[in-house]
Amino acid sequence: MKKNYFLLLFILLIFWLPSLAQTYKIQGSVIDKRTREPLEFVNVLVVGLNSGASTDSEGNFTIEQVPPGIYRLQASSLGYKTVLTPEYRVNHITPHVQIEMEEDELTLDAVTITASPFRRVAESPVSLRVIGLREIEKAPGANRDISRVVQNYPGVAFSPIGYRNDLIVRGGGPSENRFYLDGVEIPNINHFSTQGASGGPVGLIDADLIRSVEFYSGAFPANRGNALSSVLDFSLRDGDMEHNSVKATLGASEVALTSNGHLGKKTSYLVSVRQSYLQMLFKVLGLPLLPAYTDASFKIKTRFNPHHELTVLGLGGIDRMKLNFDIEGEDAEYILGYLPKIEQETFTLGSVYRHYGGPHIQTITVSHSYLNNRNLKYRDNDESSEDNLTLRLRSIEQETKIRMENTSNWSVWKVNLGAELNYSQYDQNSYQQLFTDQIHVFDYKTNLNMLRWGIFASIDYTSADEKFTASLGVRADGNNYSDKMKEMWKQLSPRLSVSYRLAEGLFLSGHLGQYYQLPPYTALGFKEDGRAYTNQNLDYISVSQKSLGLSWNPNETMELSIEGFHKQYKHMPFSINDGIPLSCKGNDYGVIGNEALRSDAEGRSYGVEMMFKWLVAQKLNLSSSLTLFKSEFKSKENESYIASAWDNRFIFNVSGTYSLPKQWSIGMKASCIGGAPYTPYDEEKSSLVEAWNAQGKAYYDYSRYNTERLPFFGQLDVRVDKTFYWKKCMFGIYLDIQNITASKLKQPDVLMSTGTIENPSAAPSEQRYVMKYIKQESGTLLPTLGITFEY
Repeated sequence: MKKNYFLLLFILLIFWLPSLAQTYKIQGSVIDKRTREPLEFVNVLVVGLNSGASTDSEGNFTIEQVPPGIYRLQASSLGYKTVLTPEYRVNHITPHVQIEMEEDELTLDAVTITASPFRRVAESPVSLRVIGLREIEKAPGANRDISRVVQNYPGVAFSPIGYRNDLIVRGGGPSENRFYLDGVEIPNINHFSTQGASGGPVGLIDADLIRSVEFYSGAFPANRGNALSSVLDFSLRDGDMEHNSVKATLGASEVALTSNGHLGKKTSYLVSVRQSYLQMLFKVLGLPLLPAYTDASFKIKTRFNPHHELTVLGLGGIDRMKLNFDIEGEDAEYILGYLPKIEQETFTLGSVYRHYGGPHIQTITVSHSYLNNRNLKYRDNDESSEDNLTLRLRSIEQETKIRMENTSNWSVWKVNLGAELNYSQYDQNSYQQLFTDQIHVFDYKTNLNMLRWGIFASIDYTSADEKFTASLGVRADGNNYSDKMKEMWKQLSPRLSVSYRLAEGLFLSGHLGQYYQLPPYTALGFKEDGRAYTNQNLDYISVSQKSLGLSWNPNETMELSIEGFHKQYKHMPFSINDGIPLSCKGNDYGVIGNEALRSDAEGRSYGVEMMFKWLVAQKLNLSSSLTLFKSEFKSKENESYIASAWDNRFIFNVSGTYSLPKQWSIGMKASCIGGAPYTPYDEEKSSLVEAWNAQGKAYYDYSRYNTERLPFFGQLDVRVDKTFYWKKCMFGIYLDIQNITASKLKQPDVLMSTGTIENPSAAPSEQRYVMKYIKQESGTLLPTLGITFEY
């Protein structure tokens, strides 16, 4: 009890500790985006403050007496388009800000133009959201995890059950998303990822490295392939060319150390290392799984001269998930009965070379990704005998990629052309017991080597008055896995986007596109008989997307939008054993795809999204979204549609952060999601001793797939921040309380074995366990105290 009083007293002292009224300066430069030459007499303003400066003859500017905080800069000059920068933190080590400006032949008159933070691009006039530094840092309930920040946006579902970061976008599965880090593709953004899908309990990318995130829920750029539901494009900060600094962060699940600075006059660096204590938190909460992880990230950027630059970056993680045998209760007994031990190592190394040649920019991206995944499970967690072994999976996925592209800008036209080549290796040594109508043992090795290729092109048009934009793109992909996948014309992926300004600030936009995705390596490399690949007849998964949206910006701080979407899936991998699409799996730990499949299933997802966003610089960041939708599939063309696993029907979010005087801020988020459909258990099959021992949990009755539905769920999250700025350091503390109302979601009663055989005298194949049902609820109040220190 005394320790609790001392902790409370410490927190109060910290929150009320006075800070000095420090001000800082912002230094930077402005250059022409094409020529890379410095621009003079450019007006640079701090958005939200009545302060600014003009550039000198060398393009440099200095803005004095700026209070600490997170700001955008606006640059304007006669003959150039007004630019609004990403957000920067202003403190004792404010980074040097470089602003690139494009010529605009229309602005020859002395007209003052205010840029809007709501970005619009010709290629993706709908379904694109840009997430800034303030939102990543302060979002309530997200704990600086980008997967949770994205859940504030339309079309993105969140899971009220368990500690997962699965990204479910517009009714699509968690395997349908793609992630890029400064142009380098990374396989996953979460620790303990589900192989063949995505998701996990915590993010892999340190938020301290992120400058901004572009989130596409549709209308994907042509140079971003293999995505069906979303693309997340991360832009990392550049290291500071003026200072070297160190920042320490103590969060809910990890301790992090970040450093950034420069190596000489041409090279900057950014590096982060994190070590988790998530297993301690899960143990306190009495959870049956104890995850521990370590990750590291770095970015090194060298500007050889104004026209040539090279970026080298890396991201890696080491994951270990143990089982918590110290807890008791039927819930824990059930989860411990089937959850495997998980060990993973993953990394991505990449380099991006960029050449600026006037109106042309050439980019070469080379990367290598690696995943080593091991799952191990013994019946009743008894490792004393190999006879108890039910699962031993050891698999390695590796991808080596090269992408070359050229982007050219001529007045109202922008053209992008490129090609990419990918060499993939998938090695697996697998032993697994499965029960269908009898016990099947899969014991095989896979050594799959595959070459993939793709070409893409897009052309964008923006009218001289910026009233009308259009973008036409196409890409084609193929590989040597099978003869049918070699033919690129079968994976031809055209797309068209248009936008028209109906009135000042009012835009009508639409998109049509066809997209393809390769089935996971776990499916392509599966061997049912241990010799030949079982799923060689699989096709690329395809989805036809249509969207139409109306957005209104009554001023530069506010946006209201409504968007309708429709997605039509074909050639979905369909589980022969379970009778459901593979896309309806992947929201649990382990592996999906390693089973017999066929490309017969079809699906559709359609709905409407509404969003209101209000950004007042240095004061308010408010967003609210409502999504009404349906997500369905059918196993064959002439069958009726059935609700998919992601058919929640509605998602509502309202989230806001308000800045108070003296560097205080408070945030709140209310979320509500419709009940997910679920499948009743097959009691007869589950009670069989052979069946239960094979997987350690009950079997679903897939003949009644998703015929039942859970109740809706809502929760409230609150966050309070306080930051102290001194002359040579910064100190911050925050309190984030997830589910402050301790809302509970009623889940289906779990069918479980008692361990007692009701007919021991019967033949082994006919013996049955005595079964029982246990009640299940989820929903926990989770407070988090976080601390940051930067020197």
